Amino acid sequence: MKIHIKNGRVIDPKNRVDAQRDVFIAAGKIVAIGAAPNEFTANRAIDASGMIVCPGLVDLAARLREPGFEYMATLESEMEAAIAGGVTSLSCPPDTDPPLDEPGLVEMLKFRAKNLNQAHVYPVGALTEGLKGARLTEMAELRDAGCIAFSQADAPLTDNHVLLCALQYAATFGFCVWLRPQDATLARNGVAHDGQVATRLGLPAIPVCAETVALSTILLLARETGARVHLCRLSSAEGVNMVRHAKQTGVPVTCDIAIHHAHLSEMDVGYFDPNCHVTPPLRSQRDRDALRQGLADGTVDAVCSDHTPVDEDAKQLPFDEAETGATGLELLLPLTLKWAEESSVALPAALARITCDAARILGIDAGHLSSGAAADICVFDPECYWKIEPAALRSQGKNTPFLGFELKGKVRYTLVEGQIVYEAK
Repeated sequence: MKIHIKNGRVIDPKNRVDAQRDVFIAAGKIVAIGAAPNEFTANRAIDASGMIVCPGLVDLAARLREPGFEYMATLESEMEAAIAGGVTSLSCPPDTDPPLDEPGLVEMLKFRAKNLNQAHVYPVGALTEGLKGARLTEMAELRDAGCIAFSQADAPLTDNHVLLCALQYAATFGFCVWLRPQDATLARNGVAHDGQVATRLGLPAIPVCAETVALSTILLLARETGARVHLCRLSSAEGVNMVRHAKQTGVPVTCDIAIHHAHLSEMDVGYFDPNCHVTPPLRSQRDRDALRQGLADGTVDAVCSDHTPVDEDAKQLPFDEAETGATGLELLLPLTLKWAEESSVALPAALARITCDAARILGIDAGHLSSGAAADICVFDPECYWKIEPAALRSQGKNTPFLGFELKGKVRYTLVEGQIVYEAK
């Protein structure tokens, strides 16, 4: 199909394009931006007047809940949520049931996702067998099956010798290891930030040092081995400062934060709101502000949805018993726009954090609108407000701390490989 997207403001952060231009698509590729190619006749024209035309979003963390947790969400429902949110490429953590520690499981997931003809799915393989932290997986075989990196997800890895061996092996073969810094012994059974709210509500607490102690170990081992390490979901001001210093001294690390951590703090827990039970916990307002600043100045490389759909029965429990996580695929764009507006960050720089910068971390050719590139495109109305309520979300999980919020930024069209896979009604 040949498609002509006209009259839109094209923002392509990687190629430093920000101008009103037309986009021409044929055979699943972008064939021109600006003037139409010779003898180009469109089968479909999209009038993007007043809208932004940008690369399809790239999400670094979206739990699709398959295999094993289909009662929380299905691949079909979450892929629908992805394209409704303008997300055309996403990576999924390995904490499925069973975990993604065997090539057959990875191949099955990729096959199922590909058959849906929606967003591209890039699995992150398990770093250790069963995510038990004892024996390394066959990383080379998992890479051949389609894994783009290796991680423990939220499962603890308490044996530093195993971590050292994993990083040495990864460095040898050029693999990237994704780690969420949290010392399991310091975080023991905690559910909230170690601050005034946890004290007032009597909730078991997770101190900031649970992140920084683990982060210190990871950074030292990354320096020792030279392995590429991506730090997932930083949550503290001290953590951002440590990463900033590590980058300045040449440690090969990147990092991300979850978009809800850029907006919320421990104060939003209120009176035991289980939708605010997330991992890592919402921390102090000082920590939140430091995350926002780190995202603005580039210390934090990308922002992700950390999409974790949870069924209502598991979420509507006492705070410390409720399942952790928040749905976010459909909120990644409007919440990023909200952060950019509040932090006076230019729109191209903000979109870079959820397009080309995230694609660079994944190591994939995506997140840009170069001529000849796959036509993975998001067209959105930056001025359209919409209310976050269960009926408005395609995800099977309705668990978000932003229920009731009115956010600005509504996806109108999502294209994957030149096909219109989502069109707002």
